[in-house]
Amino acid sequence: MLDTYGRPYAQPIIGKTARWLLKRGLKANQVTVIAFIVGIMASVLIFFDKPYLGVLTFWLSGFLDAVDGSMARESETSSSWGTVLDVTFDRIVEGGIIIALALKYPDPEILFPLLLLAVSIIFTMTIFLTVGALSDKKSEKSFYYQPGIAERTEGFILFSLMVLFQSHLQFWTIAFLIVEVATGLQRLREARTILKD
Repeated sequence: MLDTYGRPYAQPIIGKTARWLLKRGLKANQVTVIAFIVGIMASVLIFFDKPYLGVLTFWLSGFLDAVDGSMARESETSSSWGTVLDVTFDRIVEGGIIIALALKYPDPEILFPLLLLAVSIIFTMTIFLTVGALSDKKSEKSFYYQPGIAERTEGFILFSLMVLFQSHLQFWTIAFLIVEVATGLQRLREARTILKD
C-alpha cells in the first residue's frame, strides 16, 4: 500500500537522484547492479552482528532500486532485460536477509517460520509477476504493477523489524508471514477479476 500511495511524495527525491546519476554518466542497469551489491552487503552486515548498519545499507539498496527505474524512464532506456535484472536481484537481496538470519538462528523454532516466510514471498511474487505478464492494464512500469496490502516498502519495514528486534524474531517473522499470505490471497482474488475471460 505504501508504494502505491506514497510514491508521489517520494518521487521528487528519487527523480532528482536519478537525474544526478545520469549526469554523471551512470546507466540504469549499472545502478541496478550497485543496488544489488549494496543489498548483499546488508545481509553480510546482519550476519556479522551489525544490525543497524545492515538495515541502513538494506534501505540504501532499496532506494537505489527505486532510482534505477526512474533513470530508465528519464533516459528512455527502459528494457525487458532491465526489468528481469531488477526483479531477480530484489528477490536475491530479500533471500539474503532470510539466509543471514537463518544462519544466525539455526533453532527449528526460528528456522521453520523463516522457511514459511520464504515460501510465502514466492507465493505472493508468483501471483504478482503472472498477473503483470498477463494483464492488459498499463502502468508507468514495464508491466502492470498490482497493488497489495504489502508492497516493497512494507516488506522493508518488516525485514527491518526482524533484524532490529532479533530477540522477537519469531514474532516478527510470523507477522510478516501473515501479511505476505494475506497479500497473496488479495492479489489472487483481484487476478480473477482482472484476467476474467
